[in-house]
Amino acid sequence: MSARHFLTLLDLSADELAYLIQRGITIKNQLKADGPTYTPFSNRTLAMIFEKSSTRTRVSFETAMAQFGGHALFLSSRDTQLGRGEPIGDTARVLSEMVDAVMIRTFSHAGLEAFAAASSVPVINALTDDYHPCQLLADVMTWTECRGPIKGKTAVWIGDGNNMCHSWINAARRFDFQLRICCPEGYDPRDDIVAAAGDHVTILRDPQEAASGADLITTDVWASMGQEEEQAKRERDFAGFQVTEALLDRASEDAIFLHCLPAHRGEEISTTLLDDSRAVVWQEAGNRLHAQKALIEFLLLGQVD
Repeated sequence: MSARHFLTLLDLSADELAYLIQRGITIKNQLKADGPTYTPFSNRTLAMIFEKSSTRTRVSFETAMAQFGGHALFLSSRDTQLGRGEPIGDTARVLSEMVDAVMIRTFSHAGLEAFAAASSVPVINALTDDYHPCQLLADVMTWTECRGPIKGKTAVWIGDGNNMCHSWINAARRFDFQLRICCPEGYDPRDDIVAAAGDHVTILRDPQEAASGADLITTDVWASMGQEEEQAKRERDFAGFQVTEALLDRASEDAIFLHCLPAHRGEEISTTLLDDSRAVVWQEAGNRLHAQKALIEFLLLGQVD
């Protein structure tokens, strides 16, 4: 049987994703109750290829493998033959002979797809310029822990139509909720991704309108990695799109706020928003560990009773 990959949320069915969310919650609760006693990956290795910097992604995947009894191997482009021009497919085939799974954090989504096509072991997208599906597993897990089933609820994305926004669109499709995307003109998500989501997605320009009655509000930095030279222009273009406590007040009474982090206080969020009780970003960040444990387990072992 060919390896299952996780390059976008659409690589898994709605039922499989629902299983991962519940499995992540179970793994988290078991870890809190018993400590890291569940070790199904003795002598198994996850290769972690990083072409972009990381805090949460590296720590969560490395910790996940350690707590599962396995090993995570950190590889940067500076340390591998990829950085010297070895074809992506050749590297994928070599690693497939040596490790049990590969996690990649890179720029080009097409390059990730080429790697996965040549790999005989599972490949996990730990962020590309187009998608960040592992973050959405943690986000949906957090939303579920805090407020229960998300089917039919309304989430609001305020900010750039970037890789996080694209993954929120895919999440709306798979988990069957409504997503309002609020961004300035010129910063819309990709047309094909929006079109594929159909009536799950609405694009708005007014943050006040978008936030009204919402169950969840989320955002991201205005300039992602690789866009730093656009910072000043983006600050001008996104004026008025900052998420504040007052904006959250327009949402439903039990709404929560998420942010994938790192956050730029005073830019996309107010300086004090992360101190608000409605902001559950630390729980969200911690859930990267548990959701990714569930993902790795699923890709290597299938569903566990």
